[in-house]
Amino acid sequence: MSPRARIRYREELDQLEARALEGLEMVNETLTRTLEAYRQGDEELAQRVIADDDRIDGRYLEVHQSILALLATQAPVAVDLRLIAALLDVIKHVERMGDQCVNIAKLIPTVGGDGPEAGRGIAERIVRMGEQVHAQISQARHAFAGRDVEMARDLVLQDDLIDDLNRECFALALDLGGDFETREWAMASILVARALERTGDYTVDIGEQIAFVVTGLFQEFEDASHPLEPGGNG
Repeated sequence: MSPRARIRYREELDQLEARALEGLEMVNETLTRTLEAYRQGDEELAQRVIADDDRIDGRYLEVHQSILALLATQAPVAVDLRLIAALLDVIKHVERMGDQCVNIAKLIPTVGGDGPEAGRGIAERIVRMGEQVHAQISQARHAFAGRDVEMARDLVLQDDLIDDLNRECFALALDLGGDFETREWAMASILVARALERTGDYTVDIGEQIAFVVTGLFQEFEDASHPLEPGGNG
């Protein structure tokens, strides 16, 4: 590859990374609107979240197709090939995060707003989950941009809070009881919490890709059969 072609190739790869990481910013913006629709019971805003998912899907297709084109015209090796594989994973999770926001938005007519007085504890936990997911998406983006493996690994510890809150929501929903509308609200709340829990998991997956880019080794940060000990190698 000539020096000029090499520079052009590097610029294309850098631009692809920037577009993929901008996708995480787009998801965080969508998540902010989704949480606002949840708090306010704003069905109109929820519909805008659903319609706006086309932008995130468009970014996924743009980055995905551009990566395939780069692979077809270049022969990346070593670190560049790892980066390209990681970017494919990142943009896939961007699209999935957007889908989870849509899933929540579709539940707003049932679950948005104040909800039953007895369910206030569930609603408060869901808001906390959403705020934590928002922070983790930002952390994943900064960790990827800075190739910061320690920050990436910390996403596992951060995600534990989301997992705990999700379990608490489930337990509270089971105990809620009441009339049909209250039970329907509780079941919809479980689905909202589950969507946020999955989104948090996606940030951990992105963290694993960061470690792969830096080290060349892929390892799940958290494996139920082989839990990762602090400071250890699993």
